[in-house]
This record gives sequence, C-alpha cells and structure tokens, in this order.
Amino acid sequence: MKTRLVSGVSFAVIVGLIGIMRFAFPETAFAGENDPSPTITVQVYNYSQASPATLRGAEREAGRILGEAGLHAVWLACPVVPFTVGPQGPCQKEPVATDIRLRVLAAPIHHKFQDNVFGFTVHPVLASVYYGYAVRRAKSDDAEFEVPLILGCVIAHELGHLLLGPNGHSAGGIMQQEWGPKQLRLSLMGGLVFTSQQSELLRGAARARTERQNLTSTSSTPED
Repeated sequence: MKTRLVSGVSFAVIVGLIGIMRFAFPETAFAGENDPSPTITVQVYNYSQASPATLRGAEREAGRILGEAGLHAVWLACPVVPFTVGPQGPCQKEPVATDIRLRVLAAPIHHKFQDNVFGFTVHPVLASVYYGYAVRRAKSDDAEFEVPLILGCVIAHELGHLLLGPNGHSAGGIMQQEWGPKQLRLSLMGGLVFTSQQSELLRGAARARTERQNLTSTSSTPED
C-alpha cells in the first residue's frame, strides 16, 4: 500500500525536548511488554544507509506504537548478504505465520512511485519503507533526531497494513493515507497511534496468525 507524506513547516523547536527525552529514557518505549499481548516477529533487512542506532530508535518508536495497540513486536536484525553454509539463524529459517519481513530501502528505484510515497506492502508478510524520506523530512526541520521518530511511525503504519489489510487506511490515527503538518506534529510528539478500533483488529489479526502457526506446528509434529 502506497503512503504519501505531505510537506509542512518545521516543528524542531516545539518537539526537540520531547524527542530527546524519549530517546534518553528508552525503557519507557516498551511499557506493558509483560502483559499477555499477541506477538509478531519482524525480520529487519536494512538496504539503506540507516545506522544501527537509527534503526534501533525507529524500532523502539514502532514498538511503542504497536505496544499501545496491545501488540508485542520482536525485532531481528537480518543479514542482507547471501546466506552461507553453516548453522541457520532465525533469519535463515523458513518463515512462519507470525513472521513479518521488513525492508528498509534507500529510495524508490527509477522514481517508480511519487516523490511523497514513503512505504508499501506486499501481503501477507513483506513491508518496505524508504529511509530517505525520513531523512529528507528531518533535514527540512533542521533536526536530525526526528529521523528515528518519523521512520518508526512509517514502519508502524506499514506493519499495520499487513495486519489490517490493503484497505486499512482511515480518516484518523496513524493509518491516515496522507501526513501533513498536523500528522507530523503528532508523530514527533508521540501522538500518532492506532485508533481503538484498529488496535482491536490488529490484536485479532496477530492472534489469528499465532493460531495458524500453532496448528501448523501441531500438524507437522510426528506421531509417536
């Protein structure tokens, strides 16, 4: 699903302190992790120039947003080089129903999409986001700390599409199709989240994936 980003005015002065405090105290990012929430595993493939620190910040922000919706996300950093012969790690194993693959890309190839498109999904397991757009938006505000926050919101939005379906856009919340100044301000202040109805649907979709995985595991277990 293509998502567009609408340019707006700078919010660096308004949200600078808020952004710094949120990254200075990352333990608050996953509040409620001990609750019995459905879990999704996100395999992250970084094809961009995003640093590990930036990706960790984006994952914290996306995890916080998903956490407010009642989901628990497990993030796996996966290699983008060809697999070699040897012991298989989590990323090399056959994906299961609860797995999601996330690609962090630099920018659209050959301008296939419009300049303000910053992500898309391929159902049921692949989400892609464009790191370059988060960088460009942060530079327009002259505030580099915004990059993980914006990227995290984009990631949460695209993961939402995989769970809610291709028609998951809404008039409010993080699933809005176009983000203007109001939406960007909310994203930088931590207020761009899933609606209560979307949160319920997300939990239901995640539980359904878990049930499918449990059934698959049970059916593949050899009988005594």
